[in-house]
Amino acid sequence: MVSDRGKLRRRSCLQRIVPYVPGKPVEELERELGLGDIIKLASNENPLGPSPMALEAVKNFLGRINHYPDGSAHLLKKDLAAHLGLETGNIILGNGADELIGLLGKAFLNPGDEIIMAHPSFSVYEFSALLMDAVPKKVSTRDFHLDLQAMASAVTPETKIVFICNPNNPTGTIVTRQQVDSFLKELPPKILVVIDEAYHEYVTDPEYPSSLALLDEGANVLILRTFSKIYGLAGLRIGYGLAGKEVIEALNIVREPFNVNAVAQVAARAALRDTQHISAGRELNRQAREYFYKELDRLGLRYVPTEGNFIFVDVKTDAGKLYQLLLQKGIIVRPGGIFGYPQYLRITFGTMDENRRFLWALEESLGKISSQNG
Repeated sequence: MVSDRGKLRRRSCLQRIVPYVPGKPVEELERELGLGDIIKLASNENPLGPSPMALEAVKNFLGRINHYPDGSAHLLKKDLAAHLGLETGNIILGNGADELIGLLGKAFLNPGDEIIMAHPSFSVYEFSALLMDAVPKKVSTRDFHLDLQAMASAVTPETKIVFICNPNNPTGTIVTRQQVDSFLKELPPKILVVIDEAYHEYVTDPEYPSSLALLDEGANVLILRTFSKIYGLAGLRIGYGLAGKEVIEALNIVREPFNVNAVAQVAARAALRDTQHISAGRELNRQAREYFYKELDRLGLRYVPTEGNFIFVDVKTDAGKLYQLLLQKGIIVRPGGIFGYPQYLRITFGTMDENRRFLWALEESLGKISSQNG
C-alpha cells in the first residue's frame, strides 16, 4: 500500500510534468483544411520513407502477427551485434529510444537524485527524471552547442545520469571526441553518461566522436540509437541502447517482456541491410542542408549550422504566428517556443520539392507578417 506521503509526493511530481507535445499529425491538418498534399517537416522523419527491403520483409511477415514477438529480439540483436562489432549482451531494444530513456529513470533514479542535461535539448530526459521524483538540472547551451565544461561543473554527489544529445535536438550541433574525452575524465566513474545518437548517421563532421570506442575502453556510457530517423521506421517505434552488460541487465529488469513488436523487429533487420537506402538518405540530407543554407542566407535569416536532418532558424518574429500561417499553406514545422526560443522554427529537411515549397511559403508568410507590422 502506498502511504499518504507517497501519494502526495507522486501527485506533486506529476503536477511538475508538462506533457510532451508531438508534431502535428498530417491527418489532423488534412481534416482541418479539407485538403491533401500536406508537407510535414516537424518530426525529423525520413522523407524518403522506409527501405523497400523493410517494406517487403513486413509484407511477407504479416501473416504471422497472431504470435507474440520474441521478447528478447534475438535475431535483431544478433544482426546489430555483427553490424557494430559488439556482443548481444551489450544491446537492449526499446519501443523507440524514448522507452529506453524511461527505463533509465526506473532502473537508476530515486527521489532526490539528479540528472544533468542541456537546454535546449530533448525533453524526454526531463520527463524520465520527474516521473521518478528526481531532479533535472538544465545547463544552458553556449552559442547553441552543449557546454560540457558547465555540465561537469553542475555535478553533485546526487548526480546519477548525464544526458548528451549528439547531435543535439533541436540545435543540430555536436560535441567532439576531444570534448567528450575531457568531460568523462572529470566525472566520477559511478555516473552514467547517456549519449543519445538518434541522428548520428547524418553527421559529416570528421571531429564527431566514435562512441563505440568508449564502450571498448570500459567507459560508463549508454549509447542510444534509433530506427526512427534515417531508417524511416518511426511509425513502428523501435530504438536500441548499447552499454556494458551490467547496465543492460539493470534495464532488462524493468523492461516489459514484449516491448518491441514483431513487425518492427522484422522491418529493422531488413532496414539494417539496405545500405543503398541509407546512402540515399544521407545524400538527400546533404543536398537539402546546402540548399537551406543558401536560401536562408538569401532571406537574411540566422540559422544554426546543423549535423542533423533538421535546422534551427531565427525567423526574427513570433514563430508561433508564423507556424499558424504555414499551417494554412499545408506545411507543418516545429515552433521554437516549446524549446524556450519563441522566435525560432525547427524545420526537418524534406524532399527537394518539399524544401522548395516550404521556403517559398516561408518567404511569403514573413512578408505578410512584415506588412501587417509595418
